[in-house]
Amino acid sequence: MRPVVALVPAAGRGVRLGETTPKAFVPVGGTPMVRLAVDGLIASGAVHRVVVVVPAELVDVASTLLSTTSLTGGSMPPVPVQVVAGGAERTDSVRAGIAAAPDAGHFLVHDAARALTPPELIARVAAELHAGSPAVVPALPVVDTVKSVDDTGVVTGTPDRAHLRAIQTPQGFGAELLRRAYATEVGATDDAGLVERLGTAVRTVPGDPLAFKITTPLDLRLAEALLADGAASDRAGRSSDTTTAAEQAVLR
Repeated sequence: MRPVVALVPAAGRGVRLGETTPKAFVPVGGTPMVRLAVDGLIASGAVHRVVVVVPAELVDVASTLLSTTSLTGGSMPPVPVQVVAGGAERTDSVRAGIAAAPDAGHFLVHDAARALTPPELIARVAAELHAGSPAVVPALPVVDTVKSVDDTGVVTGTPDRAHLRAIQTPQGFGAELLRRAYATEVGATDDAGLVERLGTAVRTVPGDPLAFKITTPLDLRLAEALLADGAASDRAGRSSDTTTAAEQAVLR
């Protein structure tokens, strides 16, 4: 089986959370988001190595936080966790992660701010890669009506939401495909966007409401509540089309 390496860019600032430190290091339930995200990747049983990309000044701090010894145990095999310095932009950080894993057969690019992502979702993306798909993203149906607007805020159209999806992470790719995508300087809002520009079809798999991105203080309060009442662990093993009231709130 070709090695699956998970890349976790963790250099973004937590401005919208009201924090000055990188968002990935903001705690949820007392544990930094990046640690929760890495724990989930390892618990999936689908990842052979994890590369976490952080600001240069936080490499030592992150290395201590993400020590392999504290992340493995029980029946889980050891999963190496490597911390490397990133760049000024997210794309620079992903490139640094790619460069640190020349042996990868597949990459999973995961947002540390999606700290409650269920391991089952991670395994689902990896399984689709192993089945032969070159690019895979988790997706949820869009439940709100979406409008396009012009520069003055006037509505210009209403897309059919039946054909719209909200995309989550981890996003999975064949290693050579992602390397080619990042060899360009073209920007995109996610990794799949770069791959799409190469003309490669991107397949979707069912996402999960718990894989929401913790970006605002309200998101953080929701994540804290989900951890406090055990919803995150209760969600494991349940079908992704059955959601709790709290999870429905994530989608609205």
